[in-house]
Formats: sequence, C-alpha cells, structure tokens
Amino acid sequence: MARHQLSHLDSANRPVMVDVGTKEITLREALAEARVRLPRSLGAALRKSGHRTRKGPVFDTAIIAGVMAAKRTHELIPFCHPLGLEHCSIEIKQRTGGEILVRCRVAVHHRTGVEMEALTGASVAALTIYDMCKALSHDIEIAGIRLLEKSGGKQSYKRAPRPTRVGA
Repeated sequence: MARHQLSHLDSANRPVMVDVGTKEITLREALAEARVRLPRSLGAALRKSGHRTRKGPVFDTAIIAGVMAAKRTHELIPFCHPLGLEHCSIEIKQRTGGEILVRCRVAVHHRTGVEMEALTGASVAALTIYDMCKALSHDIEIAGIRLLEKSGGKQSYKRAPRPTRVGA
C-alpha cells in the first residue's frame, strides 16, 4: 500500500502552507456540489412561490452568496492560497421531491487548484438556501457536499456518477 503524506505538515509535523512557488501556472478548474433536502411540502411551496420567501429571491441570493464565498475561501480555510478567480458560477436546480441541487464551478490560471473554492461556493450557497427557508421549516438537511471534478494540476479527477436508484 502506498504511503500518503499530508501536504500541510512539515518534517516536524507542524502545520504549514504548501509552497506552490515552483509549480507551473496552468488553468485550474473544479466543480463541486451540495444537496439541500427540503420537506416535500416546503419544496412544493417554494416552487409555487417562484423560489421566493419573505427574505427575497432564494436562488438568486444563494448564487450571490456562493460566488462571494468562493472568492473569499482563503479567509475561511487557513492554508488556502488567495486566488483572483477568473470564473465562478453557481447553478441551482430544484428536483422533484423537494431536493435542491447546488453546483459551483470555479476556474483560474494559477499554481494551485481551486477545489476548496468550488466546495466553499457550493456549501455557502446551500447554507443561504437554508437561511432563507428556515422560517418555514427547520427540517431542512444539507448533504452530499463533494468534489465532482478537477483539472489542471498534477492530477485530474472526475467522480463516477451516482448509481440511479429505482423509484427515485
């Protein structure tokens, strides 16, 4: 079995920011998702209202929050490098049964990847949906925050699609 070393520890096992100074500048892209599970009745009410609550347009607000969070990831995650993102988009789709799928795609030409920015953008967009709907129900669940794909660094990654469930 190959031994994996954590990149954020120095030789004395102290936390350290990874030195990316010698890495090649390439186009780095990442796609992440989060799932917001609403009670069926809340999902139906949200769809009927055009995705608006008393706080305002839920999806539009979540998109803005997700982009803002992705741009500020380095302020939230201690060892993330500050990046001037060249692209960040949030896509939100309400599926049948009350589930909302949030996806964040991020890109930059840099020496380090943007996985954390994509994950942060998707997470904060999902949290914003929760915040804007919590007055209607606290029985909302955020789940499945995960990286779907990344490219442009030493290794590319693409997650295999989830198996289709019967009756889903």
